[in-house]
Amino acid sequence: MADLQGKRALVTGGTKGIGLAIARALADSGGQVFICARNEEEVTRVADELRERYSGRVSGARCDVRSYEEVREVVARAADLLGGLDILVNNAGRGEFVNVEDMDVSRWDATIETNLSGVFYCCREAIPLMKKRGGGYIINIGSLAGKNAFPGGAAYNASKFGLIGFSEALMQEVRYAGIRVSYVMPGSVNTEFGRSGIQDSATTWKLAPEDVAEVVLDMIRLDPRALASRVEIRPSQPKK
Repeated sequence: MADLQGKRALVTGGTKGIGLAIARALADSGGQVFICARNEEEVTRVADELRERYSGRVSGARCDVRSYEEVREVVARAADLLGGLDILVNNAGRGEFVNVEDMDVSRWDATIETNLSGVFYCCREAIPLMKKRGGGYIINIGSLAGKNAFPGGAAYNASKFGLIGFSEALMQEVRYAGIRVSYVMPGSVNTEFGRSGIQDSATTWKLAPEDVAEVVLDMIRLDPRALASRVEIRPSQPKK
């Protein structure tokens, strides 16, 4: 089992839901963590709370992953502050659930740019930094919607189907540089993300964000000779 003590990690969309759970899990395991998200006030508040809890090992900054320039700046800032980059978790995501004929073009663009282009931007900037350290781990948070299409999900499905292809190609590109690439495909998770935009504390059948975080840590901790390149995780007893 790999020791995460001192490992340097960047988590996008790290202020709530799955991203926050992953950031906490990495810090709990001894990692140094940098989080980013679009809402500057939220990033500041969450980073301050985590920094206090984890003795200064967590920091953060605002970044909209739809902007390549913002991604370039925040990845460089994270690497400079942490002293390098070992782990990238591409978690930032956007959900649009509207029929194609009713969808505004700007909402389509925002979904594809966040869920797919933003991942490309982050990986493009992170890979050279990981090579300098002799390797690393990139984990992309996908969705079971990346293989199961549904009405009203055209934009979201397209972005997550695309993420699968991107991840599998990237995995083959960088494997001999010591960089492992995986993607996780959660089913229903009890977060504010989704059609309702509401986290329901009474919902017990859905996955918890911590379930996904635990899977991510297990993947990272695998011996470097092994790669869990794709993991599907779903509620064991979904709502009937």
